[in-house]
Amino acid sequence: MFGFLTDNVSDWVAEAVARQIRHQLLGYDLRRHEEEHGPFRDEELAEARGKIFGPAGTSEGADAA
Repeated sequence: MFGFLTDNVSDWVAEAVARQIRHQLLGYDLRRHEEEHGPFRDEELAEARGKIFGPAGTSEGADAA
């Protein structure tokens, strides 16, 4: 059924749960950083997009984040 990801459905579910937890923790850390240091500047966001998505993620209109 989920052979394209893994042969074991429970492994697939565990990976999905772990990914969700990482996203929640990252969101918490980003909110805490903004509370302490203010909102992220456009330059900081563009740099982060470039590191995450590569040069294509930094172009205008590429709102992948």
